[in-house]
Amino acid sequence: MSDSTSTVTRFYVSKMKCDECITNVNNAIKTLSGFESAEFDLKEESAVVYGNVDPQAVCQALGEAGYPAVVRSD
Repeated sequence: MSDSTSTVTRFYVSKMKCDECITNVNNAIKTLSGFESAEFDLKEESAVVYGNVDPQAVCQALGEAGYPAVVRSD
Protein backbone atom coordinates (compact mmCIF):
# COMPACT_ATOMS: atom_id res chain seq x y z
CA MET A 1 0.00 0.00 0.00
CA SER A 2 2.91 2.37 0.67
CA ASP A 3 5.21 3.53 -2.07
CA SER A 4 8.98 3.58 -2.00
CA THR A 5 9.11 7.20 -0.85
CA SER A 6 6.94 6.76 2.24
CA THR A 7 8.53 6.70 5.65
CA VAL A 8 8.06 4.67 8.81
CA THR A 9 8.14 6.52 12.13
CA ARG A 10 7.88 4.90 15.55
CA PHE A 11 6.34 6.68 18.53
CA TYR A 12 5.99 6.03 22.22
CA VAL A 13 2.38 6.90 23.09
CA SER A 14 1.56 7.24 26.78
CA LYS A 15 -1.87 6.52 28.25
CA MET A 16 -2.74 4.10 25.42
CA LYS A 17 -4.21 1.16 27.38
CA CYS A 18 -7.14 -0.40 25.48
CA ASP A 19 -8.79 -0.91 22.10
CA GLU A 20 -10.80 2.28 22.54
CA CYS A 21 -7.51 4.13 23.02
CA ILE A 22 -6.25 2.70 19.74
CA THR A 23 -9.39 3.95 18.00
CA ASN A 24 -8.93 7.41 19.53
CA VAL A 25 -5.25 7.55 18.59
CA ASN A 26 -5.90 6.36 15.04
CA ASN A 27 -8.71 8.91 14.61
CA ALA A 28 -6.39 11.67 15.84
CA ILE A 29 -3.75 10.99 13.18
CA LYS A 30 -5.54 9.46 10.19
CA THR A 31 -6.45 12.83 8.68
CA LEU A 32 -2.89 14.20 8.83
CA SER A 33 -1.32 15.01 5.48
CA GLY A 34 0.71 12.08 4.17
CA PHE A 35 -0.78 9.49 6.56
CA GLU A 36 -1.11 6.01 5.04
CA SER A 37 -1.63 3.63 7.96
CA ALA A 38 -0.57 2.85 11.51
CA GLU A 39 0.01 -0.14 13.76
CA PHE A 40 -0.33 -0.07 17.52
CA ASP A 41 1.08 -2.12 20.41
CA LEU A 42 -0.74 -1.68 23.70
CA LYS A 43 1.84 -3.62 25.72
CA GLU A 44 4.65 -1.40 24.50
CA GLU A 45 2.44 1.72 24.32
CA SER A 46 3.81 2.31 20.86
CA ALA A 47 2.66 3.25 17.40
CA VAL A 48 4.27 2.76 14.00
CA VAL A 49 3.06 5.31 11.47
CA TYR A 50 3.48 4.75 7.73
CA GLY A 51 3.53 7.61 5.28
CA ASN A 52 5.15 10.97 4.79
CA VAL A 53 3.71 12.47 7.96
CA ASP A 54 5.41 15.21 9.95
CA PRO A 55 6.41 13.55 13.27
CA GLN A 56 5.80 16.82 15.13
CA ALA A 57 2.26 16.95 13.72
CA VAL A 58 1.66 13.38 14.95
CA CYS A 59 2.93 14.24 18.43
CA GLN A 60 0.80 17.39 18.52
CA ALA A 61 -2.36 15.59 17.34
CA LEU A 62 -1.89 12.78 19.84
CA GLY A 63 -1.16 15.18 22.67
CA GLU A 64 -4.31 17.16 21.88
CA ALA A 65 -6.26 13.88 21.94
CA GLY A 66 -4.93 13.12 25.44
CA TYR A 67 -2.15 10.72 24.44
CA PRO A 68 1.23 12.42 24.82
CA ALA A 69 3.68 11.02 22.30
CA VAL A 70 7.37 11.21 21.44
CA VAL A 71 9.32 9.84 18.51
CA ARG A 72 11.19 6.64 19.37
CA SER A 73 14.81 6.50 18.37
CA ASP A 74 15.18 2.72 18.40
